This record gives sequence, C-alpha cells and structure tokens, in this order.
Amino acid sequence: MIKAIQYLEQNPNLVVLLKEQKASLVGFSAIEQQAVLEAFDQELCLEYPIWK
Repeated sequence: MIKAIQYLEQNPNLVVLLKEQKASLVGFSAIEQQAVLEAFDQELCLEYPIWK
C-alpha cells in the first residue's frame, strides 16, 4: 500500500481520476480506496488552510 500511495503522490493527476471514479486501485477494497482518497483530501487541507 505504501508504494501505491507514494506513486499517487508523484502522480497527483491519478488522484483526480480516482475521485472522479475513472480509475481504481487494483487490489484495494472500496474502503481502502476511500481511506486513501480521504488522506489526500486531509493533506490538501493542511497544505492550504482556509484561514491563510
């Protein structure tokens, strides 16, 4: 799973495709895939807080 997340970090366009359900993570359950997407959402929130 770590290698998949690292790959997604290097290819953020794939995260967009996952969110649009135009791609999926082979070998990941729906729950695991949702957790990965939520982690990327949280990372973006920390990087660009609304109070800046």
